[in-house]
Amino acid sequence: MWILFALVSACLLGLYDVFKKQSLKQNAVIPVLFLNCIICSLFFLPMIIFSHTGGIPEGSSFHVPEGDLHWHILVIIKAFIVLSSWICGYFAIKHLPLTIVGPINATRPVMTLIGALIIFGEKLNAWQWAGVTVAIIAYFLLRRSGRKEGIKFSSNHWIWLIIAAAVLGALSGLYDKYLIATVGINRFFVQGWYNLYQSIIMGVITLILWMPMRKKTTPFTWKWTIPFISIFLTAADLAYLYALTFPGAMISVVSMVRRSSVIVSFTFGALLFHEKNLKGKVVDLILVIISLVLLLIGTL
Repeated sequence: MWILFALVSACLLGLYDVFKKQSLKQNAVIPVLFLNCIICSLFFLPMIIFSHTGGIPEGSSFHVPEGDLHWHILVIIKAFIVLSSWICGYFAIKHLPLTIVGPINATRPVMTLIGALIIFGEKLNAWQWAGVTVAIIAYFLLRRSGRKEGIKFSSNHWIWLIIAAAVLGALSGLYDKYLIATVGINRFFVQGWYNLYQSIIMGVITLILWMPMRKKTTPFTWKWTIPFISIFLTAADLAYLYALTFPGAMISVVSMVRRSSVIVSFTFGALLFHEKNLKGKVVDLILVIISLVLLLIGTL
């Protein structure tokens, strides 16, 4: 059953990318991201308030403990990491095809494994090394597909931004492992408070960087797709967290299954946004999926 919820989370993540792409089309990035942060935080604010007022008892799965100053500082660091990833990712997804962005994002488990190898001293088995190797091959083939659309990976700064977003996203996953497994911070404490801190940080960025320059840059236009960014992201995270509540659920497997969201975003990139060079990109996508399967086998 937990695999089913992991797949649900993957589908929702794919739709999250689709609504993000649609919302950012000919639109200002900073206010769209700020609204996303605000809406996401509103989903978790009631949990924090009711936990502090006794509305959600301590024994409940949704109870958010108060935590000390040390916990809050660690979560603020996570907020900066995630927000940095989002800023890079939002600007990149606005200017790049989903059929390029999706496969690059799907390599995050590879980056996480390499990070675990370097930071935590974990050892990769043969299957995992095979998955890493296939992912590297897929990356170089993506470069070939990008060149056909005039996108040079080495000099295109949007490509570097989506790579930076993927690296920071992988770093966030490793940091989550540290917060939850090593420090022992409650998962909902992390998710609830980092969303609130993100909103505050993004509010400051919007006021200082975007507001003074808003008339000289791309104007902000309200789109009905904007709230769906937050709705699908939150729903994907909740499905992910619920999958982990089942006995025997493996976080490593769930995390990799979630990356199959690339199939959803790739499909919509082809059908909804009519993106080009699909035949070559399908080969790249298949290699990315093979990479994920190999990592999954190596983790089981």
